[in-house]
Amino acid sequence: MKNATRLLLIACLSLPFLAACKKEEAQQAAAVEAPLTAPTTTDENAWNAYLTEVVKRNLDGVTNTYVYVLPAEGSQDFQGYYDRQLEKSQLDIQRGILEGNLLAFGSPTSAKTADLTIAAFSKAQPGSMKGVKVLFIGSAADNDRVKAAVTPAGVDYKFVEAK
Repeated sequence: MKNATRLLLIACLSLPFLAACKKEEAQQAAAVEAPLTAPTTTDENAWNAYLTEVVKRNLDGVTNTYVYVLPAEGSQDFQGYYDRQLEKSQLDIQRGILEGNLLAFGSPTSAKTADLTIAAFSKAQPGSMKGVKVLFIGSAADNDRVKAAVTPAGVDYKFVEAK
């Protein structure tokens, strides 16, 4: 009888704690699902945080990610950075990306990111990337041309507008 009373007392004392945990979890879930807003500046840290969060929200069923990010177009050595990202992305795609992987492209400069994505897929073989997800984070104005460039490879394409 003493044990039953002790268990009831422990249960009663722990209920407020459990309720608080559930409330905190609900608040965290609501915060995670809140819409994201793209930075209005070209601050590299802010953009990296934003792009990371967008990629995290699109990881459903993904085993590995390849993320290609460009700095703002006016930044120091932009062209060198662009050239290195282009070379890396083309090599990755030419070697082959396995099903279940995600390729994400984004930056403060949507048009240049679209150019990078299109150039990266320029040598992809038709149907060679079935089951690979491609995430383009940019402007709606660039969506159609990116989609047209990546679709022949057989990817699952998703566009997220950076707004």
